[in-house]
Amino acid sequence: MKLFLDTADVAVIKDMVPTGMVDGVTTNPSLIAKSGRNIAEVIAEICALVEGPISAEAVSLDFETMVKEGDKLAAIAPNVVVKLPLTWDGLRACRVFTDKGIKTNVTLCFSAAQALLAAKAGATFVSPFVGRLEDNGADGIALLEEIRVMYDVHGFETQILAASLRNVAHVAAAAVAGSDAATFGADTFKALVKHPLTDKGLDAFVADWAKTGQSIL
Repeated sequence: MKLFLDTADVAVIKDMVPTGMVDGVTTNPSLIAKSGRNIAEVIAEICALVEGPISAEAVSLDFETMVKEGDKLAAIAPNVVVKLPLTWDGLRACRVFTDKGIKTNVTLCFSAAQALLAAKAGATFVSPFVGRLEDNGADGIALLEEIRVMYDVHGFETQILAASLRNVAHVAAAAVAGSDAATFGADTFKALVKHPLTDKGLDAFVADWAKTGQSIL
């Protein structure tokens, strides 16, 4: 499963890239607004830092403007993925970009039926929102499982990009559910490596090694 950072903060990305675990980056209008910077500049910087797919979102709601915005975003760098909303206009735009050979990420998916439409439109990625579903009393991980079965049964090539993941358990569950990728914040990314028994074991190893008086170097 690919691991994507969900951020528009270039400093955060620079901090995480050396781990070798950042396969891509997702952004959205809220993250761009939080950065306080021009979207084209931010996306260009991110694309230069990470070779993998970088999602940049069209913000208009009508088909014609959405396509114009997507074309402009895609021109920034070859690894830009145009992010589109799961609406009829968004799906129409998705088909246009698919026919042009431009990668897409259809976002704000909350049902298997919506995921079916995204795949029919030729989306490169579909982004089911796990955490936001759970906020509303639904089972977000179960949705990932449903989409996985549906895509496998029908041979759809659209990749499942689990989004709105709030914690380490969400990330692990998304992987078990068969997601092709998952996107989440830097705090969750850093927490993936943590476990109290790992820390306890290391403390014991260090203490025992110190008793030997040896040095490997």
